[in-house]
Amino acid sequence: MKSESVPSEWSALLALQRATHATLQVLAAELVDLDLTPSEINALANLADGRGRTVSELGAAAGTRPTTLTSVLDRLERRGHITRGTRPGDRRAVLVELTASGRVAAGTIRLAVTELEQRALHDLPAEAIAGLRTALQALTEVSA
Repeated sequence: MKSESVPSEWSALLALQRATHATLQVLAAELVDLDLTPSEINALANLADGRGRTVSELGAAAGTRPTTLTSVLDRLERRGHITRGTRPGDRRAVLVELTASGRVAAGTIRLAVTELEQRALHDLPAEAIAGLRTALQALTEVSA
């Protein structure tokens, strides 16, 4: 879609922000028993595949600067959801991995995210979802 065809009163960024806040509120309500902040939920959701990541990799996946992510990881580590160690072959890189309790929490989070996406997007045609994915990727890749 060319930007000239988008009505000037509509803003993709403001709509994205509204959608983000709305979905975070729904997720927070559905995951209240986990007693996690949205940032902690985001970090665990991005680790849910079970693959360890460096702080930089996790920051990129979560859309968070590594310096900001450090306090989130501190809290998750204190609660026993993650461990931090070194990456084999690169002692300077900090590797973040889920613990058993972290895997349970991350699985619960990913299930809630998947179910919310399905509820929200179930009536959209595949082409619309593909367009949404493309637009979100373009917004993610904007550089300063």
